Amino acid sequence: MSTELGSPVLRLTRAQYDQVIAHCYDGFPDEACGLLAGRLEGDEPTGVVTAVYPCENAAHSARVYRVGGRDLVRATLDANARGEEIIAVFHSHTHTDAYPSPTDVAQASEAQKLERPWLYPIVSLKYGEPVLRAYWLRDETITEVPVEVGE
Repeated sequence: MSTELGSPVLRLTRAQYDQVIAHCYDGFPDEACGLLAGRLEGDEPTGVVTAVYPCENAAHSARVYRVGGRDLVRATLDANARGEEIIAVFHSHTHTDAYPSPTDVAQASEAQKLERPWLYPIVSLKYGEPVLRAYWLRDETITEVPVEVGE
């Protein structure tokens, strides 16, 4: 289901949400990152997450993330074997809000030259409780995407 702007709603099960959050805490104090798989309608993700792939932050940094090449290949091959695609890359912000940084926007712009646009969920660990928000980052424009966590 899409929102009125044509952006999907990012839909995770409770178990998927818990897996993403746990991986973000496991990576602390560095940023953590991972990939989400799902189906496409045309070239656009439906927003329904079918698999979570926790990945190594190859940058080993509290300020930036880089999904390791082996993790990217492993996740892509697994998703493709099920007739799905990588639809999102998630990462944590350890000390800032769940909003794309200028570095996040620049990385997304570079990635779009190679792949179709992905969704960008961000988990903030700044507060007592984690905050998960998701975005389209297209042509350096930031558009928030609703997130739904179901059973």
